[in-house]
Amino acid sequence: MAEKKRFRVGLGVAGGIAAYKAIEVLRLLQKSDCDVRVAMTKHATKFIQPLTFRALTENYVLVDDYASENPDPIAHINFSQNIDLLLIVPATANIIAKFANGIADDFLSSTYLASTAPVLLAPAMNTTMWEHAATQRNIQILKNDGVYFVEPISGELACKTVGTGKLEDVENIVSQAMKLLVQSPKSNQSLEKKKTLDFGLGTLDLKGENLLITVGGTREAIDPVRFISNHSSGKMGFAVAEMAQKRGAKVTVVCGVTSVKPPENVKVIRAVSAEEMFQVVMRELPNATVFIGTAAVCDYRPKSIAEAKLKKADQDSLTLELEKTTDILSNVSQNRHNNLIVVGFAAETNDVVNYAKSKLEKKNLDLVVANDITKNGAGFNTDTNIATILRRGSDEKIELPLTSKREMAAKILDEVVKLRQEI
Repeated sequence: MAEKKRFRVGLGVAGGIAAYKAIEVLRLLQKSDCDVRVAMTKHATKFIQPLTFRALTENYVLVDDYASENPDPIAHINFSQNIDLLLIVPATANIIAKFANGIADDFLSSTYLASTAPVLLAPAMNTTMWEHAATQRNIQILKNDGVYFVEPISGELACKTVGTGKLEDVENIVSQAMKLLVQSPKSNQSLEKKKTLDFGLGTLDLKGENLLITVGGTREAIDPVRFISNHSSGKMGFAVAEMAQKRGAKVTVVCGVTSVKPPENVKVIRAVSAEEMFQVVMRELPNATVFIGTAAVCDYRPKSIAEAKLKKADQDSLTLELEKTTDILSNVSQNRHNNLIVVGFAAETNDVVNYAKSKLEKKNLDLVVANDITKNGAGFNTDTNIATILRRGSDEKIELPLTSKREMAAKILDEVVKLRQEI
C-alpha cells in the first residue's frame, strides 16, 4: 500500500502553451509530500495529453464529467471537496474570467465553484491580454473573493514579444502552494485569514510610511556615445516598490537604467547617472520615512567626459582616469532625520556576509540585504534571489533561500515593519 501523503492537491491545467510546465509543478509537489490529482480543460489536452499526468499520478485525469470512461459521475464535487488546495497552472485569461463570473461550463470551472479549499492561480498569457482592463478587473474580483495569485513575470513569451505574462518559475509556484498548505489548513481557514497570508498583502501594515527606493543601474558617460554601467535590471527594487505600495505605503522610486517596467501606483523619478541619482535622493529624503537603496550605483566615473565621440584611430588601447562617485547610501545615513529607517543592499562575489556586515557598520544602516551574485538563481536579471539579512546591533542572520524577488521583497518589508515597531 502506498504511503499516505501529508497534503492533497487538485492541479488544474488550462489551455495555454505553458501547460507543459504543470508537469514540473506536479513532480515538485509530489516530492513535497503531496498527493496530486489532475483536472484539465479540453483545450489543455491539445497541448499535453492526459495520459502523461495519469502515468505520473496513477490516477484518472478528469476532463469531462460526462465522459463514458469517467469513474465518478459527480467528480467535480468529490474532486473539489477532497483536496487541501486547488492550484491552477497555467491560469489563462479565459479560465480567470470564468472563475470571476461564476461560469461553470466545464469540469474545471465547475470544480472551482464546488471547492471548499484555498485556490491559487498561476497565470500565463500574452502581455496585452494580461494588462487588459477586463483581465485585471477579473483578477481583482477573485482577489476580493480570497483567491491567491502567483503573478506572472516579465520575459520573452511564446508569441516572441517581451513583457509581463510569462509563467512564474515552477519552484516559486510550488513554494507558495506549500506555504498555503502549511499555514492555511482547510479545516481552520477563514476568508479574513486568507487575505493576510499573501506576502503580507491586505494587512496595510506599511500605511503611513513614505518609502524612497533607488532602483536599477547608473550610467557614467565616457563620451556622447559610450558609458560605464553594470548589469542591474531593477527587478529587485521594483519588487520592493510593488509590495510596499500594496501594503499601504506611499512609494517614490528614483529609477536608473532598468530592463523592466516599474509597477503601477508608484511615483517614478528618472536619474541616469550616480550624481543625478544622488541629487534626487537628497531632494526627496526629507519626505521619506524609509529609505531602501537597491540601486547598483557605479562606484567610479570618468574624471572627464569627452565632448565628441572618441575615435579608435590607430590606438590599440584606451586609458581612462576614474574618480569616485558620491556614496548615496552613506549620505542618506549621515543626513537621516528622526525615525528614518535606512536599508542597504550588498551585492558581492565572495565573503558576502563579512562584507555586508562591514557595510552595515561603516554606513550606520538599520538593515543590509546581502546576496552572492555568483549563485545560481541570484543576482542581476533573474526573477529569483538568495540573500541574508543583517540587522544593526544584532548577530542574527536571517537566511532567505532561493525564492522569487517578490517574496524576498515581502520578507525584507517584514523586517522593516519589525524595526518600526521597535522605534
